[in-house]
Amino acid sequence: MGESLSKIIVVVPTYNERENLPVLAGLLADLHLPGLQMLVVDDNSPDGTGDVADELAKAAPERVGVLHRTEKNGLGRAYVAGITRALDENADIILQMDADLSHPASVVPIMVEKLRSTDAGLVIGSRYVEGGSAAAEWAWHRRMLSAWANFYVNTILRLGVKDATAGFKAWKADTLRAIEVGSIQSNGYSFQVEMNYRAVRRGFRIAEVPIRFEERTHGASKMSLKVQLESALMPWKLLFRRS
Repeated sequence: MGESLSKIIVVVPTYNERENLPVLAGLLADLHLPGLQMLVVDDNSPDGTGDVADELAKAAPERVGVLHRTEKNGLGRAYVAGITRALDENADIILQMDADLSHPASVVPIMVEKLRSTDAGLVIGSRYVEGGSAAAEWAWHRRMLSAWANFYVNTILRLGVKDATAGFKAWKADTLRAIEVGSIQSNGYSFQVEMNYRAVRRGFRIAEVPIRFEERTHGASKMSLKVQLESALMPWKLLFRRS
């Protein structure tokens, strides 16, 4: 593969992340990774995140793009829109990354190199492989919920990955085309699970690299009860759909 995989787009969905977004943009720029761009997908944030994104894009159009969406209808829909745009722009590698600084930008080059140097179609930034960890500030009930969710999903779907619900991922564009990402209907964290499931079902290998997952420093978590319920039902829907 080598350097032929040269265009890298990091898709970053945002909703009320005006404080975190410039920090993330700076961290990605500081990587000096050739071909790296950030695509902000803003869901009409009332705090003006979309305006901040536009300012970043105006200052560095070669590094930052912006996709404005008029409605807030979930993380999955935002990712589908952003990934579709990135594929249309002929990205070779596409990353999924949160705007809240919980995902370490320093691991992006490691994930990209893993895709370039191995047969993996997807690399997950994992909290649960050796060397990975979650922030000390994480409340015990969130740790328990996360651990249970991974056990639950893997028991039902047999994905064979340690961090099945992770949102920090790097994909080869061909993998995303093969799993027909545009047709995925699930939302929230179940969107991540369905993407993994489709990749496994189509025979792609998933690699994991360790990350330290940090607690957000600004803004509020988007994890609602509705999102949690959908995430609990999704593995069964996928299993029965296959049957």
